[in-house]
Amino acid sequence: MHAEFPDFRLGTVLATSFTATLTERSGDAVERIPTPQRLVDWLTVSGLAVNSCTTAQLALARELREAIHLAATATAMHDTPPASAIRVINDRSIQGGASAVLTPEGDRHWRLNSDSRVDDALGVIAADAISILAGERDGKLALCASPTCRAAFFDTSQSRTRKWCDMNTCGNRQKKARFNDRKAGLPVASR
Repeated sequence: MHAEFPDFRLGTVLATSFTATLTERSGDAVERIPTPQRLVDWLTVSGLAVNSCTTAQLALARELREAIHLAATATAMHDTPPASAIRVINDRSIQGGASAVLTPEGDRHWRLNSDSRVDDALGVIAADAISILAGERDGKLALCASPTCRAAFFDTSQSRTRKWCDMNTCGNRQKKARFNDRKAGLPVASR
């Protein structure tokens, strides 16, 4: 991968991992797919390898990412997702031509068409978002408790009380800040 770009934050849920290609949304935003090639890299490590990506396809991907984030945020806050976000998610899902295939091990994988088009990969991501937003999966959408992150994530913990999108980044950063506040004798904010 390209060392000059920040690492990807990969989770176990495709749609919310995709929204994590833009992090620190309420702070100094970090764009993790700044170029078409970087989107190709993310799709590859996410099991949706494509041959190439254009600037226009990158724009469609970012539009989908933001639509998923808006819809997931609204859902996590028990609000109705914006119609514009739903429209983008549905459009990307409809325009994709990927097929679900079953492996001999019993796992589902996605097969993109022979041209390995970005539209197919975006369709898979949109379909994953639809299954989460429609409540078809066991878990709940939540927002990261970090005041600078606020990433949407899919909480599949047994108690459904997870606070952080990623314990290794946001969780550790918040715990370190609380520790430093206590060490300095400052009142500890509820982070």
